[in-house]
Amino acid sequence: MILPIVGLGHPTLRKVAQPINADYPDLQQLVDNMFETMYAAEGVGLAAPQIDLPIRLLTIGYRNYDEKLKDYVGDPIERTMINPEIVESKGEMQYYNEGCLSVPGIHEDVLRPESVVVRYYDRNFQLHTEELTGLLARIAQHEIDHLNGKVFVDRLSPLKRTLLKRKMNDIVSGKTRTFYRMKYATKK
Repeated sequence: MILPIVGLGHPTLRKVAQPINADYPDLQQLVDNMFETMYAAEGVGLAAPQIDLPIRLLTIGYRNYDEKLKDYVGDPIERTMINPEIVESKGEMQYYNEGCLSVPGIHEDVLRPESVVVRYYDRNFQLHTEELTGLLARIAQHEIDHLNGKVFVDRLSPLKRTLLKRKMNDIVSGKTRTFYRMKYATKK
């Protein structure tokens, strides 16, 4: 089932998500729904707070792009991470252009470590400790930020946020349109 994605300004995006355990209700169906929602919105990652669930669960899925072939190649790289935590950051800090399904229409360069070690449970509640690099590391860090009540625009300079204020206000007020279903903050 494709679920609506909450937009910037929705209170669930600012909550620190809570850990879950293996008997979380309908966990397998929820994970399947998150993958379906993420792919339908043409995203590469989705955190549970983005579907209005303040729990520590995220999905990642993408295929590598081959510049020479001008096409996506290989099997999809997918992860389900439950209760993930970054235990170590490695390598140099690097800028990479990020966007977010909850912040449609805004793409900006964000500085993050090139590699991280993440401890998490998979969808079968098997514990993993994995070093992630490249795009996989970038997506995991972005989605873990969501679990900690942060969105990527929080990592931008105050000047850049000021320049984007109008666009962000349009998202908060529900004026931004997307091809996927959005759930906006309630108006006071």
